[in-house]
Order: sequence, then structure tokens, then C-alpha cells
Amino acid sequence: MWVSFGIKDALDVLLVAFFTYQIYKLMKSSGTLTVFSGIVSVVIVWVLVSQVLEMRLMGAILDKFISVGFLVLVILFQDDIRRFLVALGSNRGWKFLAKIFSRKDTETEEQQKYITPVVLACMNLARKKTGALIVVQREMDLSAYIHTGEIFTADVNTRLIENIFFKNSPLHDGAMIIGDGKIRAAGCILPVVQSLKLSKEMGLRHRSGVGMSKETDAIVIIVSEERGSISVAHNGKISINLSAEDLQQILSGDKDI
Repeated sequence: MWVSFGIKDALDVLLVAFFTYQIYKLMKSSGTLTVFSGIVSVVIVWVLVSQVLEMRLMGAILDKFISVGFLVLVILFQDDIRRFLVALGSNRGWKFLAKIFSRKDTETEEQQKYITPVVLACMNLARKKTGALIVVQREMDLSAYIHTGEIFTADVNTRLIENIFFKNSPLHDGAMIIGDGKIRAAGCILPVVQSLKLSKEMGLRHRSGVGMSKETDAIVIIVSEERGSISVAHNGKISINLSAEDLQQILSGDKDI
């Protein structure tokens, strides 16, 4: 007997493969790949028992286990699931239709209004070996982090950024948050990642930057006070020793970390 296989079935298989791969990447980056392997093994056994072998008693037991296990996984991995949904929603592929109706020249002009001053400020701070932590908001709302610091609204200006992170400034130890092309707050407190994978040379600023990039979809710029280098954290990853050109390309979306 021939089994019908149409476009809908092909789309179904592709969607399952896509989400499985995304979950695999998420588990791999968070260090829980063994959990993912265990989940896949349980699902395979469940399908074999209930669908292929049609064992009703064993299938009923596994059905209950799968339904309860799903809720347990949601509770245990709520942070990882949130990061996955944020990454999925902020993916450039989903924004393709919106970009068609947007004015590219206007968008590029708006980006340059804050990108150029930020890049210049970071280069000056790195040359002077002055530490800095700058968060650039993307799709996810950062109000919870903005309210941990001094809230104000100002145009992004190179000299203003340098003055905020000047060693004698009361706000230089915290993070600056930029959203919608404006400086929204300074002296903000960011979550610190406790990963052992990070080099011991990376201090609190780098760990705060990576922690913020894990919790949100923001791009975090870190200027090292000890080495005078520029790093960028995004989606839980960090790229170090960046040039001015690298930083500008990352902020404009032309380069990934």
C-alpha cells in the first residue's frame, strides 16, 4: 500500500526538523545537551510503543509520563525557553516582510546616529584604558534593567559617553543602556553569568555583559580597563579584541558574533 505524501507532510517534517535543531543548539549552548539526548530517547521510545507496536498499557503509562514531563521541563528550563523564544522572535528572517515596507535609507540614517558616536567613544575609552559597559537594546524590553540605574533621556554623544565612564564619575561602575537611538539610563546593574567556560582573565564587566546577553537579545559592548580592548556579547556568546570596523558592523547587523 502506497502512503500519500504531499506538500503539507513535507512542511510538517521541515517544521519538526527546524524546531528540533533550534532546541539542540539551545541545549548545546547552555550545557544541557545530555538532557536533550535523554528527551529525544524518551520520545522515540514513546512513539515506538504507542504508535508502532501499539502497546496500549505501556502506551497509556508513557502518555501520562510525557504530559507531566512536559510541564516539569517547562518549569526547569523556563529561562532557556524564554531565551529561545526571544531569539526566534528577533531572528532577521521573521522581519523580512517588515523590511520590505520600511525605508532602508531612513533606517540606515537612524542607525548611524548612535552607532558612530558609540564606536568613537569605545575606541577613545579603550585607548585610555577606561572601562565601560554599554547595552544596546534590540527587540526585548529592558525596562527592568533601566530602573536599576539613573534614568534619563539624552542623545547619544561621544563626549557624553566618555564623561559617564570617566573614572571619577559616580556612574562609571554601572552599565549604560541605549534604546531607540537614545541613552535611556546609566549606572545600571546587569545579571552576572557564573559560567566556568569564560576565561579567568575576564572580569566582572565581561561576565555581566555575557549574563545580560543570555537574559535578553541586547548587544552588550565591554571595554576592558586592564587590557584596553573591546569585546561584544550577544546571545550568550562573546567576541573579544574587536576593531572599530568590527564593532560598527556588529551594531549595524552586517556581522554576527
